[in-house]
Amino acid sequence: MAELEVEIVAADHFVWSGAATMVKARTSDGEIGVLPGHSPLLAILAEGELAIEPVSGDRIVVAVDGGFFSVDDNRVVIVADNAQLGDSAAAGIR
Repeated sequence: MAELEVEIVAADHFVWSGAATMVKARTSDGEIGVLPGHSPLLAILAEGELAIEPVSGDRIVVAVDGGFFSVDDNRVVIVADNAQLGDSAAAGIR
């Protein structure tokens, strides 16, 4: 099974990286879901939450304040202005 290589960094710290089967995010153009084999993409990340389905383990939620979302050759790179792992309600994102 193909996998996505995901890396999430904030302006001032590393957030998470690993293999995943799917990544969902909110961009300035709307919500997007990325699966292995997705075409290349560069988008502006909107405030909200990212959802990551890792290859092993439970779903990961990351609250972000904005930034950039890039997909190329099964590699997803997210550079957020501010990002925090955990429950979206705890991070103040609705």
